[in-house]
Amino acid sequence: MGPPLTSTRRLDPRHAFDVGRLEAWLLPHIGEATRAVPVAQFDSGQSNPTYLLDAGTRKLVLRRKPAGTLLPSAHAVEREFRIMRALAATSVPVPRCIALCEDPSVIGSAFYIMEYVEGRIFHDQTLSSLPRGERAAIYDEMNRVIAELHCLDPDTIGLGDYGRAGHYIERQVQRWTRQYRASQTQEIPAMERLIEWLPRHLPPEDETRIVHGDFRLDNVIFDPHEPRIRAILDWELSTLGCPLADFAYHCLAWYRSPDTTQGLHGLDLAALGLPTATEYLAAYCARRGREVPAPEHWEYYIVFNMFRLAGILQGVAARALQGNASSSQAAAHGSAARPLAEEAWRRVAALGAG
Repeated sequence: MGPPLTSTRRLDPRHAFDVGRLEAWLLPHIGEATRAVPVAQFDSGQSNPTYLLDAGTRKLVLRRKPAGTLLPSAHAVEREFRIMRALAATSVPVPRCIALCEDPSVIGSAFYIMEYVEGRIFHDQTLSSLPRGERAAIYDEMNRVIAELHCLDPDTIGLGDYGRAGHYIERQVQRWTRQYRASQTQEIPAMERLIEWLPRHLPPEDETRIVHGDFRLDNVIFDPHEPRIRAILDWELSTLGCPLADFAYHCLAWYRSPDTTQGLHGLDLAALGLPTATEYLAAYCARRGREVPAPEHWEYYIVFNMFRLAGILQGVAARALQGNASSSQAAAHGSAARPLAEEAWRRVAALGAG
């Protein structure tokens, strides 16, 4: 059967809110629900506090912005709500979104309500809880679904204005440089080198598609019994952009160490029943009907995403120091920014040597 949906913990007092005001606001949207009591807080995710609600006749999930000073454009729950509403009419699986509240007087910040999706979330990249023969199907399903997302035409589902077309990597390097600076708590020389190197070695322009921004194993819910994705979660970083860059972020597990990040680098993938990075990329490109990118361009996307993730983790570290992080493991996750940036710079050095 695999793991349950995800781990939960008691409600964090820092993220508490007035239940009565929530129930009064929610009643017109969900008339058959008898109450809306937060019973637990999900411990996965490092950004937006997310709660399981007991609504009497059904389970709901509330996702909100965190308290405290926030970085510009971060924690965009409104964008999450919009894109999941738009994708509901497509073949890309998302939770059913019910209502969005942008009035901070209700619970202290903007939030939205969605249906609770029963299923499995896997956190171990090796899928050790599954028999070896079932693991490849899980990865193939993730490959299929992200390819399906990247095949969508944003204009046909009302998302043509969800981001800017063109120069995606260039703008992302600028954005995550700003975000890193805004949340910087330490000096990381490798980040400084990447900030200088990345804009000077941009790959060729790619097509513009909807990109998830954080598509990974523990951000999808699988059916309780089948290797089928029932919902993709955490759309906060979604926008219009380069699908290959989005897919490369998804592939970072193959390039990261199992010692500190539960990555796959250095493991005997054949023995585990898992595809190699080369096989996984080829399967994605076949589904998209596109050629496999040149090795140096693919390597750039990997380095760029390591840099981007290091910037994200630096924000996690800053929120942990401020005391408003969503996850109880925020400090530990945030500490990975430096080694990840250093690994990215080692890959740049190897690329130059090659």
